[in-house]
Amino acid sequence: MSFTFTSHLHAVSLIGSLGAALVVMFARLRAASKPVNAAKIIMPPIGMTTGFLMFVVPMMRIPLLWGIAAFLTGAILFAYPLIRTSKFYVLNGFVYMKRSKAFLAILLILLIIRLSLHEYVEAIISIYQTGAIFFILAYGMLLPWRIAMYMQYRNLRIKNEQ
Repeated sequence: MSFTFTSHLHAVSLIGSLGAALVVMFARLRAASKPVNAAKIIMPPIGMTTGFLMFVVPMMRIPLLWGIAAFLTGAILFAYPLIRTSKFYVLNGFVYMKRSKAFLAILLILLIIRLSLHEYVEAIISIYQTGAIFFILAYGMLLPWRIAMYMQYRNLRIKNEQ
């Protein structure tokens, strides 16, 4: 059985997605036992922003409307359940993230939806463009979620200091 370069990319993409999902789930579970600060909330979208350098490579480029649609899909459909299940509380003057049983279930459901959509989209456009679209979708999910978390964190800190 011979594999093409594209089939290897597909396998790497699938394994990478599953690995990233597991890392996020593990990190979220660990983070619930440690205090949160503003930097821990805002750094993930800032760090992820460097991924937009992929568009320097011509094969990664997509039409602007595709990018807007991917971002809005992430921001509207995928960020909402994460925002709803991300809550904070204050203990001994420190802010902690409240564990939510629904949070891990939502992450798993979002992963399944993402992988299903990935298969469908990949059948229509190149694997490179599929990766670009799903990066933008993930960024569209992460950015509003983290903004909402930061606003909640800031409001809790202000309320706690009064």
